[in-house]
Amino acid sequence: MILLNFSHPLSAEQMAAIEALLQAPVQRLLEVRNQMDAQQPLAPQVTAMADAAGLTPMEWQNEAILVNPPSLNYSAVTLLAELHGRMGYFPACVRLRPVAGAVPPRFEVAEILNIQAIRDTARQRGR
Repeated sequence: MILLNFSHPLSAEQMAAIEALLQAPVQRLLEVRNQMDAQQPLAPQVTAMADAAGLTPMEWQNEAILVNPPSLNYSAVTLLAELHGRMGYFPACVRLRPVAGAVPPRFEVAEILNIQAIRDTARQRGR
């Protein structure tokens, strides 16, 4: 499994939680810088962000890929569209949530979202 992290660095505790939910090890963790310039068009920045992962077309289409999306909503949805185009399907995504009452704020792994399965289920409702 390749984990593409487009967000804040993941802690050892978060990585362990991800692997426990996957019931498999993360073999490669790729940290990808995701600073967006709000004064520039978004789509080219997201394309560059996906390019920065350094995966080949063969890897995009054949490797098991998990994504920790950026926190910024419009860059996250644009990234999902970009990755769908490269992969041919929506990747699974990590969902983090704040730890209640934590000072300073901390985030824990809430779940792994199977975005393609969510899409497929929605298609059935739309028929």
